[in-house]
Amino acid sequence: MATNGTGGILDRAGSERTPSGAPGTRPAGGPPRRDRGGDRPDSPRRPGATESARHAVARARRGQGLRNTAVTLGLAVAVPVVLVVSLSLGDFPVPASEVLAWFVGGAQPTTDFIIGGLRLPRALTGLLVGVALGLSGALFQSLLRNPLASPDIIGITSGASASAVISIVVFGASGAAVSIGAVCGALVTALAIYLLAWRHGVAGQRLVLVGIGVAAILTAVISYVMTRSRVETAEAALVWLTGSLHSRTWAHATPLLWCLAVLLPLVVVLSRPLRALQLGDDSAAGLGVRVERSRLGLITVGVALAAVATAAAGPVSFVALVAAPIARRLTAGAGLALLPSALTGGLLVLTADLIALHLIDGVDFPVGVITGLVGAPYLLWLLAVSNRGGRSG
Repeated sequence: MATNGTGGILDRAGSERTPSGAPGTRPAGGPPRRDRGGDRPDSPRRPGATESARHAVARARRGQGLRNTAVTLGLAVAVPVVLVVSLSLGDFPVPASEVLAWFVGGAQPTTDFIIGGLRLPRALTGLLVGVALGLSGALFQSLLRNPLASPDIIGITSGASASAVISIVVFGASGAAVSIGAVCGALVTALAIYLLAWRHGVAGQRLVLVGIGVAAILTAVISYVMTRSRVETAEAALVWLTGSLHSRTWAHATPLLWCLAVLLPLVVVLSRPLRALQLGDDSAAGLGVRVERSRLGLITVGVALAAVATAAAGPVSFVALVAAPIARRLTAGAGLALLPSALTGGLLVLTADLIALHLIDGVDFPVGVITGLVGAPYLLWLLAVSNRGGRSG
């Protein structure tokens, strides 16, 4: 400290302080005071530049919103188009005009049986399965902030598959009993993964690693049970494990439709805390979000979506993994993209089932074979890109 000759006191930085210690005026000849918002001393403020930046951000947001809306509308149009095509093709071709007439109640009795009794339950089951899996994958990947965090990678569908195979092979179950067993197996597996990953909270990477380990154990259990079963029983279980829409009726489509009628509103309600959780646990807590309660609710809904989809058609592979990334690429990473992810999942399963039915005349491939052909290369590409970028986890 030193005096400046006028009664003021100079501190070590050279700024003047009053005798009481409060900051005073700048001494003559001292360094100029820096502007708070500028890097250079005494830089003039430019209100025009700030306003231009604000307009640029607003234009970018409007453009992003228009693109998101256009992609969502495009997917919403593509889904019914593919649905009509899948209903019109088959051993007894039905013109698209008659398919549309069936929806308004103006179809012939023969068309009514072919569409309403045979083809629509299968197509509707596939559409709902794709919507559920796409939405489940989007929830897990957004919540855990990991592109590998989908139900078929972290063991949820493996738990459903193990339970269903045990029901078929050990207890001789079929039909609805297998579906109920699959749902129970998925829920129990998800609870076990959550408890094993708990360390004063659940971190995304730890849950993914625990899930991969649990999936490996359950895969071994499935293989052991299959080797101990009769050939006929093992064949039926293998078809279910591949993921198939063969012989799907209204008994499969209707329960799935009711389950989604309950789960979809829950997804809408939980999407708000999900946006905050994407910023990190501390930021979400600072915004007033109850982190663990919201995370548990989102995981429960995501598990339920994957469970009911698996119970209806078996573990249709890779749909939950690829639907959300495709939707985000189409929307250029706009937000959560939950609705585009759900529509993308439905479109994927519908298209895959259409290809499975008509790829080779007279051969009905399981839909899981087609989705596996698309999803396996994507998974390899994702692992390669993650390793190059040092984001393997």
